[in-house]
Amino acid sequence: MTPVSVSSPAATATLVRPRELTLATLRAVLWGLLVSKMVAGWGVQWDIQWHFLIGRDTFWIPPHVMTYSGVGLAVLLSFGLLAWTTFSAPRSLPPHLVSVLGIVGTRGTHIAAWGIALTVLAAPIDDLWHRIFGIDVTLWSPPHLLGIAGAAVNTIGCFALAREAYPAGSRARIVTLVWAGGLLFGMLHFAIQPTQMYAYLYGGLAFHGYALLAPVLLPLGLIAAARLSDWRWAPLVAMIVIVLTGMIGRQISSAGFAVLQPVSVIQAEIAKDARSPIAVGHAIAAKNGVEPARAGASQPFVALLPALVLVAVDPRRRAVLATVAYALTIFVIMGVRLAGQPAFTPVVPGVGVTLLAALITVLVALASGLAIRRISDALAAATPQD
Repeated sequence: MTPVSVSSPAATATLVRPRELTLATLRAVLWGLLVSKMVAGWGVQWDIQWHFLIGRDTFWIPPHVMTYSGVGLAVLLSFGLLAWTTFSAPRSLPPHLVSVLGIVGTRGTHIAAWGIALTVLAAPIDDLWHRIFGIDVTLWSPPHLLGIAGAAVNTIGCFALAREAYPAGSRARIVTLVWAGGLLFGMLHFAIQPTQMYAYLYGGLAFHGYALLAPVLLPLGLIAAARLSDWRWAPLVAMIVIVLTGMIGRQISSAGFAVLQPVSVIQAEIAKDARSPIAVGHAIAAKNGVEPARAGASQPFVALLPALVLVAVDPRRRAVLATVAYALTIFVIMGVRLAGQPAFTPVVPGVGVTLLAALITVLVALASGLAIRRISDALAAATPQD
């Protein structure tokens, strides 16, 4: 057999084809994951409205089916890619592949797969939790938090996949990083919604609960998108993406209710426990004169102001300062908004408590900014630059 010169077209094709196939596969999985996460997010958005407006809950209600359809697709994509890479990996692994317990894949694929595995694990635990403790005890139940944490880790895996699949500066890399940042913001925003209930029930520092927790979670996706894409406007564009996604989600849930016309038993659920999250949510909505589970839907663009502050400070260069500025902006916006709502007027704290809450917010934001900078740097160091 005549040896093939490395410089010959045949050799070039042989050498390039596996790399091109890997990149094509990575890109397909990345885009599929982003779509699956958007579908799951719409399902969660509908699920929250379902529990507030309908009240009856089984695991197989339509919002759950929609949510876990997205989760199921993410599982197939993440672990399917790991299985394919493990089967086809050479005995000596190249630098872009790592082995975990004998399973081979890129770093981004591993992060995405093991993150979504946590979300899958949360489903049966959640079903058992509701059978033991009742329906919709709180969003902050262990299985709910486990599911949210897994989804967040899966999205962080999408950050890594975007850098693995596309070269630095490419439009596709920027688009996927910004999209992932918006999706991460959206799911973490759901996680801090119960702060409104505690503000209403207890006042004091709890009145500023949203602002106290926001810097811990919300800037991560926005700042990471800016630092990993090296695009200053990434936080604002990511917020525009999530605002538009939320508006589409509200239309999907409205259409779902109109088609299915489920029978509401919410009043019977409220009667069982007047201090349950659902009952408190209805009480807040009644005092504010809005429909339950839809508060804030008429003011989605308020969320763009903190993102503009991030852009102004430039989180690519000043992640910690940007986090502090973001946190203080949220503190002022949420304080003003809650104080202007009839349900919260009686529990507005005094100047002393407000100043203490502002100080705690700054300290939390400093620590969070340092952590976000470290996470972003770790992702950048673990994934290719070009």
